[in-house]
Amino acid sequence: MAGTTDPEPRIATVERKTTESEISVTINLDGTGAAEIDTDNGMLKHMLDAFARHGSFDLKVRARGDHSMGWHHVLEDTGIVLGRAVDQALGDKRGIVRMANAIVPLDEALSRVVIDISGRGYGVVDMGTPRYEGEFSSDEVRHFLEAFAIESRMALHVTVLSGKNDHHRSEATFKALARALRAAVALDSRNPGAIPSTKGVID
Repeated sequence: MAGTTDPEPRIATVERKTTESEISVTINLDGTGAAEIDTDNGMLKHMLDAFARHGSFDLKVRARGDHSMGWHHVLEDTGIVLGRAVDQALGDKRGIVRMANAIVPLDEALSRVVIDISGRGYGVVDMGTPRYEGEFSSDEVRHFLEAFAIESRMALHVTVLSGKNDHHRSEATFKALARALRAAVALDSRNPGAIPSTKGVID
């Protein structure tokens, strides 16, 4: 239609360097699911690949750091930077659906994720019986998601409803996060350009 223009792609790049890690994230919320994940942590790469693919986000991540005493700092800092990138890419949140949820299975595991992009970061994450071993244990997934929720300024509720295999529980969770976030950041065709809040602002 004459006079209409496509919305600008919602893209952000955030970098963070500390004595413990060096993280860089670029995300395009209006992408196709392409991922370039550069990290020595194979499980983190796998989870972020799944997040990008099932959210249809273009995602580029470089995550490096000292993991001689474990992966905690690299994982937490990646969650922080990914959250900040999502928040920046959303701008003033004008026109988004804002709230969404997804339930995703992976064999015996089942995970539910509920999101409200409210401008107030809060994470409630129940991964089931905690596991502490491995490159990206379910307890580290919990901590990653709590950091992500705070920095993306969204209310994030995650519940693993069932599952015995730690890999399956984590992967179902990242896929559910991707699906819920994809729906929440979608542009609302019924209210184009509107801030989805009675306050008139999401902050």
